[in-house]
Amino acid sequence: MKLASPALLALCLWGLGFNVAAQAVAQSGSAPTAYDRALAQRLGADAHGMRSYVLVILKTGPTKVPEGDRRKAMFAGHFANIERLAAAGKLVMAGPFSKDPDGWRGLFLLAVDDLEEARRLTVTDPVIVNGEMVAEYHPWYGSAAAMMIPEIHKALTPPAN
Repeated sequence: MKLASPALLALCLWGLGFNVAAQAVAQSGSAPTAYDRALAQRLGADAHGMRSYVLVILKTGPTKVPEGDRRKAMFAGHFANIERLAAAGKLVMAGPFSKDPDGWRGLFLLAVDDLEEARRLTVTDPVIVNGEMVAEYHPWYGSAAAMMIPEIHKALTPPAN
């Protein structure tokens, strides 16, 4: 099965922004009745309730790191990088794709203004450094509501035992 095109993926992400807003309404029990200037500013929304992002597609790279301690350490570093970017407010969401014959492995949606900043934030990720994955960078303009995903995700994740 061929994975969706970047345009279709962007359309799905756009819809996700509306889904996030619906989740926020469901959590609060009521829909906002008026424009919330403070929320719009906190989320970086422009006059249309939108903002700029960079969509990073991670694809299979030229060097598969063999199973073992080195691979485990590489992915531990990858997940630590994800946590670091999320804590800094730069990572809106991340996650893997299902097994894909075209080599699409995962994505990052970064709340940054340009491709160069996205490259600077991801170039040190161990999966990229080791050649396990390569990154493609795409500017994306979408709902600022997507910025609420990390805080909603925390409410959906039970504490570790």
